[in-house]
Amino acid sequence: MKKRVLTGDRPTGKLHIGHLKGSLLNRVKLQDEYEQFILIANIQGLTDNYNNPDKIRNSIEELLCDYYAVGIDFDKSTVYIQSEAPEVHEIFIYLSNFVSIQKILHNPTLKTEIEQKNFEKSTPLGFFIYPIHQAADILLVNADLVPVGRDQAPMIEDCREIARKFNQTYGKKILNEPQPLFGVTVNVPGIDGNAKMGKSLNNAIYLADSEKELREKVFRIKTDPNRIHATDPGTVEGNVVFIYHDLFNPNLDEVNDLKERYKKGKVGDVEVKQKLFEAMNNVLTPIRERRQEAEKIKKQLLERAIEGSRKVSKIGREIADQMKEVMQMKFSRI
Repeated sequence: MKKRVLTGDRPTGKLHIGHLKGSLLNRVKLQDEYEQFILIANIQGLTDNYNNPDKIRNSIEELLCDYYAVGIDFDKSTVYIQSEAPEVHEIFIYLSNFVSIQKILHNPTLKTEIEQKNFEKSTPLGFFIYPIHQAADILLVNADLVPVGRDQAPMIEDCREIARKFNQTYGKKILNEPQPLFGVTVNVPGIDGNAKMGKSLNNAIYLADSEKELREKVFRIKTDPNRIHATDPGTVEGNVVFIYHDLFNPNLDEVNDLKERYKKGKVGDVEVKQKLFEAMNNVLTPIRERRQEAEKIKKQLLERAIEGSRKVSKIGREIADQMKEVMQMKFSRI
């Protein structure tokens, strides 16, 4: 049997090229090698958007369109919606007995996100407990592998520890201890040079962007701020336009030529960006076209996700019942 992989996204907006290079293309490969589950974490999305449910609801369909556009096959991958598999909450409650508040407070990822969202003085409880809810997501399907960046490794280790404690406490192996699946960590900076690309920063290139929008954004990319004239020698390292060339332009000879001429002051930003636009447009055009197809079948894609949720709910029910049995909480109906 194929090993199970769990991956997913919070539905808080359309996906961009950072998601494409960082996870989406990897999922397309994984769906042929593993039994892949893709979670749309709408409940976790509400933890810091509870007062804007429309944003979360609308973003679910946007995610489905993006998945379809990049080549995720809904027959090969089980795409599901978190709120439609309620067994995850039951499993979460059982797991919560195996972790302390102090342990959560030491989670480096959570500490960083609390700071980023200015939650230091008032942290919503739903947000604070989400690392344990993530563990419940993983154990809901008893995933063997979870694709993550190395900075997320502590989260997987916490999940492993909780599963191990549960199994040891009740003397039976019910829960898998998932392994992290490390891929190539790809950092796609924003067009403004910010290390983070995001909707709120207005610095992202989205998979849904039109050719016109793509061109406009490419020509807005921040380059070497110290290079005033095209004849001035420029810096290539850390230059966003060349980071994008390395990621999207398959013509290595062209990229190397542009870099050498840029460093010598023999090429202007306009030519460098025009070449980048052409390369990126070649990559994104088929994705854009498939996304336009997806827009016409949103209802069917949503129904597939609901079907996937029923499948996951059934898997989760079996796992929750096994947990209840070893905890002596399972009773037969009279």
